[in-house]
Amino acid sequence: MPAAAFAQQCGGDFAAWRAGIEAEAASQGVGATGLSALNRASFDQRVVNADRAQGVFTQTFREFASRMINDYRLTHGRRNLEKYADTFARAEREFGVPGPVIASFWALETDFGAVQGDFSTLNALASLAHDCRRPEIFRPELIALLKLIDQGAVSADITGAWAGEIGQLQMLPSDYLEKGVDGDGDGRVDLKGSAPDAILTAAHAIGALGWRPGEPWLDEVRVPADMSWGEAGLTNKLPRSEWAALGVTRRDGSPLPPDALPARLILPMGHKGPAFLAYDNFDIYLEWNQSLVYTLTAAHLAARFDGAPPFDPRTPEPGLAPEVMKQLQQKLADRGYNVGGIDGILGFNTREAVRQEQLRLGLPADGWPTATLFSSL
Repeated sequence: MPAAAFAQQCGGDFAAWRAGIEAEAASQGVGATGLSALNRASFDQRVVNADRAQGVFTQTFREFASRMINDYRLTHGRRNLEKYADTFARAEREFGVPGPVIASFWALETDFGAVQGDFSTLNALASLAHDCRRPEIFRPELIALLKLIDQGAVSADITGAWAGEIGQLQMLPSDYLEKGVDGDGDGRVDLKGSAPDAILTAAHAIGALGWRPGEPWLDEVRVPADMSWGEAGLTNKLPRSEWAALGVTRRDGSPLPPDALPARLILPMGHKGPAFLAYDNFDIYLEWNQSLVYTLTAAHLAARFDGAPPFDPRTPEPGLAPEVMKQLQQKLADRGYNVGGIDGILGFNTREAVRQEQLRLGLPADGWPTATLFSSL
């Protein structure tokens, strides 16, 4: 029976809403154990508050990456790549995903399993599925968790992050259920206690998103000062040969390969800040997390594990404070742009609106909002 057939998709009385979930879960094969766990689920306002407060997205790339890519993560990441070399080799062999890519997520998500979260996963998912902000995402995840509980794969009191992710690489229950891999050969999938299980399950999930084996994900580059910036941005992909023809080089000044590999030129803090070519595999990072700041950080950390040097911070123009950013977003919205909300966050829609206005005004179209752009509007 389709989900639409069950009453009260979100909000309202929690017990009545939970009864609808129970009927839907039962129709999908969840048995008595899983349904009994659901009946013990309660609403946790802290989870909804955390969902509203995601302040990390107001940080710049330099701020976030400099804080997250630290000596501890670099040192322990390299040690774990050696310690679990056979598991990482299996991950690349079976799913095409390189070890540094998995290790970077492992580092950023839980510090290699050290900080997995102490929220009740059942209550977290029930709260987010009941909340009307994103029920279409969390309702299926709650039912997937009930299936895991019913199968005995996890206990009803399992804990994790406030958004319902579980284990050392913070996988959602649907990935646990559908992509789980027994990496240590003990006959079960344990994403909290078994690093091999967590590594291989993450590889399976990343591979299923469309990872292209043998291809790069991110390169730091140098861009000429007199470049036409209209080609930059998240919406434009050009063959690497065309970027080379425009004067883009590797960070050390050596030429880019003149091939047809498609890439975006990403300038997270404008044309005076760090610059990266992001390839098709970078799109998989955006599937994992839709924040450009987080995904660039994760991709660069993976490059560091793969031997790249720290990125050059350069000297970007100052950005806008969150309150000024909200005023800018309102100006853009008044001009007919969909900025994705007046929230002070420089998301994809706001970046593209900024770029279009920069083009119109004859400013460098790098998608980075500055005081000059704000005053010009």
